[in-house]
Amino acid sequence: MPLNEDEQRILQEIEKTFYENDPEFADRVRSETVYKHSGRNLKWATLGFVVGLAFTILTFTISVVLGAVGFLVMLGSAVYFERNLRRVGRASLQDLSSRQFKQGGFKSMGKKLRGEDQ
Repeated sequence: MPLNEDEQRILQEIEKTFYENDPEFADRVRSETVYKHSGRNLKWATLGFVVGLAFTILTFTISVVLGAVGFLVMLGSAVYFERNLRRVGRASLQDLSSRQFKQGGFKSMGKKLRGEDQ
C-alpha cells in the first residue's frame, strides 16, 4: 500500500533529520548490506566452532563436563553459522529473482546464453 503525500513528506523529514544528526551512522547504515553483515557473522561462527573444537579436545581428557561445554560452544556456533548462511541464501535468491524480473525473465536469459540477444 503506497504512502500518501503527507506520509511521504513526514518520512522525508525524518530521513533528513536522521542524516543531519548522525551522519556517520547514516553512512554506515547506507553501506551495510546483508552480505557484509552475514559474512562477518559467518567468520565469527567459524572461529567459535574452531575454538570450541580445540577446547573440547584439550579438556575432554581432564573433565567430561568441560568437554561437554566445548561441544555446546561448537553446537551454538554451528547453529549461528547455519542461520546466517540461510540469510545470505535467501537474500541471493531474492536478488536473483528481482534481477530476472527486471531483465525480462528467464526467456531473455536463454536468448543471452544462446547469443541471440546481441
